[in-house]
Amino acid sequence: MRTLFCFGEALIDFFAEPTSTPGAPRSFHQHAGGAPANVAVAAARLGVPTQFVGALGADMFGNFLLESLQTAGVGIANVVQTDAAPTALAFVALDHHGERSFSFYRPPAADLMFRAEDFPAELFAGAGALHVCSNSLTGEPAAGATLHGMRIARQAGALVSMDLNLRPMLWDAQVDPRPLLWQALELADVVKLARNELEYLAEGTTEQAVLRRLMLAGVRWVVVTDGALPLRWYGADGAGELHTPRVNAIDTTAAGDAFVGGLLFHLVSTGVDAAHLTGFISDRDAVEQALRFAASVGALAVTRKGAFAAMPLLQEVDQLLNETYGGTATHFQGKFR
Repeated sequence: MRTLFCFGEALIDFFAEPTSTPGAPRSFHQHAGGAPANVAVAAARLGVPTQFVGALGADMFGNFLLESLQTAGVGIANVVQTDAAPTALAFVALDHHGERSFSFYRPPAADLMFRAEDFPAELFAGAGALHVCSNSLTGEPAAGATLHGMRIARQAGALVSMDLNLRPMLWDAQVDPRPLLWQALELADVVKLARNELEYLAEGTTEQAVLRRLMLAGVRWVVVTDGALPLRWYGADGAGELHTPRVNAIDTTAAGDAFVGGLLFHLVSTGVDAAHLTGFISDRDAVEQALRFAASVGALAVTRKGAFAAMPLLQEVDQLLNETYGGTATHFQGKFR
């Protein structure tokens, strides 16, 4: 089985704990997180070979993240530790629906210190996929490294995935992120957007215009999620909609990352690489099978607190698949060709 590489940020999520009495001091509990790191952990726990690539601070938080990635089964051979900046921190509060709000402490942040030259020359030779998100575009040298990594992964024949995962508060208020976001989106084979992110990209135009631009640039599959509402998908040969499992959400922090991890696990484990992606997308049954699997991974993640800690095991996903979709076959019934 080929390896999934996830590039970008790993950080510490400090989750607010409920107070026992009004006015009592609030306490926070440390969790390992960061969108591409969450994706790596989700895929690794499901069983695909996974490597995280990025920069961490040479501090107690960076060491904690390294240990957490290793414990989850994620390879860390291509992680750089630096004393040029500290490991990024995010303070997370949840409302009574499990929806989260963030306060980020970056920049400066170690993850933004990763340079293009930190990618080993042959890193993606024989790789199954590379996954990135937009948070590594918010500062240099990581922004240039992100685009460089996507280009060399494509040249090596790896499938390139991007979850926009837009966090406007991470961008300089004087900077319009869209030009840089579009540079990265147009280098991807698979793009995952939340509904509000599609609306953001469509500001001043239409959603159909956004989808058309993505397809003309070479993006072959776009998946749009909308929380518990049905997700939508778009390819050159058609589009579709899929209902997601109904669960009791207590923490949505890693929902999108779990979904992407499940989707990439399914693609890599069934042999869908860049060369086979177009054929895969033309098979509606195969597409819906992959999306059901990914939606089940995302649904399970929101029933638990945390990010790394929320990622489910394969047997849990199979159980929810069978409960939700009436005995739908899992990905192990056959590899896509």
